[in-house]
Amino acid sequence: MSGYDLVIIGAGPAGLSCGYEAIRQGQQPLILEQDSVVGGIARTVRFGDYYFDLGGHRFFTKQPEVEQIWHTILGSELLRRPRLSRIYYNNRLIGYPLRPLDCLAKLGVLQSLLVIGSYIRARLRPVAEAEDLAQWMTNRFGRRLYQMFFQAYTEKVWGMPAQQISSDWAAQRVKSLSVAEVLKNALGLAGGRHRSLIGQFEYPRLGVGMMWRRMADLIGDGGGRIAFQHQVGQIHHQDGQVMAVTAHTPQGRREYRASHFVSSMPLRELILSLEPAAPAAVRRAAKALRYRNMITVMLIVNEPDIFPDNWIYIQSPHVQVGRIQNYKNWSPDMVPDAAKTSLGLEYYCWEDGDSWHMPQEELIALGQQECAELELINPDQVVAGTVARVPKAYPVYDRGYAQRVGTIREYLSSLPNLQVIGRNGMHRYNNMDHSMMTGLLAARNICGEDHNLWQVNVGEDYLETADK
Repeated sequence: MSGYDLVIIGAGPAGLSCGYEAIRQGQQPLILEQDSVVGGIARTVRFGDYYFDLGGHRFFTKQPEVEQIWHTILGSELLRRPRLSRIYYNNRLIGYPLRPLDCLAKLGVLQSLLVIGSYIRARLRPVAEAEDLAQWMTNRFGRRLYQMFFQAYTEKVWGMPAQQISSDWAAQRVKSLSVAEVLKNALGLAGGRHRSLIGQFEYPRLGVGMMWRRMADLIGDGGGRIAFQHQVGQIHHQDGQVMAVTAHTPQGRREYRASHFVSSMPLRELILSLEPAAPAAVRRAAKALRYRNMITVMLIVNEPDIFPDNWIYIQSPHVQVGRIQNYKNWSPDMVPDAAKTSLGLEYYCWEDGDSWHMPQEELIALGQQECAELELINPDQVVAGTVARVPKAYPVYDRGYAQRVGTIREYLSSLPNLQVIGRNGMHRYNNMDHSMMTGLLAARNICGEDHNLWQVNVGEDYLETADK
């Protein structure tokens, strides 16, 4: 089947942004999506009249054109919301960003002095070459503060000791945030505030999925097409050019030809789908890439105000839940009954882990039990619940991942009409706006521009200082 200028694999933020920009550039894109809805790992799930995001997706960016797209598409539906998040540690909720007086009250004088002493020691005698996450975070915050506020949550997300996680993850996500920066921000002395410490953000009235549904409509109105339940099985190439992709669909096997191809499917699966097969070294590199899945247990609780936070990080090794979202505090319209609250409990697991295959009823019961153990809710007040499973939510930055991705990148340069975009497409922990930007630039490359997509989110103080 032909007739399209461009075939895009995946209808998440990156793929949809690519399709949206392609329409604006006069192209006719076809987007192949294996699911039945748009949004990918950033979609919104509707359960009755309740709306649940899979993970928290704040709308903030230092990319003006991405921000302009958000406002153009959503208009007045894009709300400005206050940000409040805390860390659950040692049976206490400690505000984040950290505030000196709050920490002093919650930790006590002795513990606070030990934290300061640990920080000073780390600054005076840092590890010269911090190769793993534990070393990097200890250099930045001191060992005691790292162990108190970061270690348990981070190891839940990645499913391995911090010593096995590449320092690249922290360097990309945290960059120059430090105790000094946190203190300056808390005291109002910082000239430009750290992006992760901002006090408010924009957010769609009915969840992040509003953005992707409307973008999909605009793609369709512009002559593009989104084909759902189309799982790409083979990517056919010849003489240095991708010629077609084969998808498994409810109607059987379908082949789609085009001049240009853009992929946001997981990088591992992309390489293993190539026909003829990629060289053995490239396939070995792809097979060694790993991903963490996420499970969101969604609970509706018969209480109007459980806690004021948008989300809470659970820095406790005694429970499995890593983060808890309170959707009413993201947008009141996501909860139709003001007398109730909806929570999203996030669990992380491997593809072959037991919890990934746990029945929904058991996961809901686990969520109730752990919320009760944390003394956040009365489990008898839970009136309904459901579960959403997100495969490959996090590309793993284990040791050696960068070399593997480098091997794959070098090989993909031999297929110039195939571009990779987005978080999983590039095996890169991009934020939502970074993923969108790779999609926009990929579409422009097809129209004759020359953008290196791998330079998006490189060397940018993205999470550091706010311009507004």
